[in-house]
Amino acid sequence: MRLGLNVGYWGAGNDADNLELAKEAERLGFSVVWAAEAYGSDAATVLTWIAAHTERIDVGSAIFQIPARTPAMAAMTAGTLDTLSEGRFRFGLGVSGPQVSEGWHGVRFDKPLARTREYVDIVKAALRREKLRYEGKHYTLPLPDGPGKPLALTVHPVREEIPIYLAAVGPKNLELAGEIADGWLGVFYSAEYAAESLAHVQAGRAKVGKTLEGFDVVPTSPLVVGEDWQEAANAVRPYASLYVGGMGSREKNFYNNLACRMGFEQQAAEVQDKFLAKDYQGAMAALPVEFLDATSLLGPLERIADGMQALAGAGVTTLTLSPMHFDLDQNVAALRTAAEALDKAGVA
Repeated sequence: MRLGLNVGYWGAGNDADNLELAKEAERLGFSVVWAAEAYGSDAATVLTWIAAHTERIDVGSAIFQIPARTPAMAAMTAGTLDTLSEGRFRFGLGVSGPQVSEGWHGVRFDKPLARTREYVDIVKAALRREKLRYEGKHYTLPLPDGPGKPLALTVHPVREEIPIYLAAVGPKNLELAGEIADGWLGVFYSAEYAAESLAHVQAGRAKVGKTLEGFDVVPTSPLVVGEDWQEAANAVRPYASLYVGGMGSREKNFYNNLACRMGFEQQAAEVQDKFLAKDYQGAMAALPVEFLDATSLLGPLERIADGMQALAGAGVTTLTLSPMHFDLDQNVAALRTAAEALDKAGVA
């Protein structure tokens, strides 16, 4: 199991800190640093900035939003990033959610699985530098009633194949990730619940005659180092309550549904009720510490090492860490503790 770093969204006031964390992750031998996007900073610019200030660590999109870019534009960006980083780019894609897709990008959130399948088909063809011809239900290239003609990517990526990752939460999307991608970007990953999630990924791999061998399982885990793990869990509450309670509508919140499938149905409903009523403190308090513990790395070095050992045993191949301390020095120290814990766990 390798370690990664997720710097999240840029522009939250900690941008310089995030760059320093990326540099520290490289010094510690982490394999990849990921950046996210929602409706603020875009991931491509951030990853270019990080790649320019590092030499060895991979840079990955977690994620590029599918509704934000045409497939061809995504392939152009991926090819350019791979070239500029000298072969260090990991290409993470995801459909985002209905509020962002329709409210920010103006793209209907309909048939996300079928749209993703076609999108990845086109991206792969473009990165193979084929002349783009595609006839699908969601994408047609070139358009049949105009002057367009099939075109090929003029950029030459460093590698013949850039690894593609899908962000997936629901069972059907997990299966799709196993079928068409090289890795899965997970969230709220629990060693106790991992078998159910991975079963869906395995089903997708089996469809194309493959196994999990060589498939990158990449969850992001909050990291808070401290002597009292329950106190450390409190630092995760703002993030977890946002996702479980407010990332999406009452009718369609994939993260809330995941918490329910993990056995926290009653608590997830309470978190959502309070969050949507703008009782944010109440939403944070309603999160059970058992859920936070199961989906985070909390406490002293030995406890974090035990958690890493459990995650490696539960199929994780790249463990992406999101340090949630309140200043740069503490987050740097947390990354160093994580690197030491990985050695102690004996799963590197």
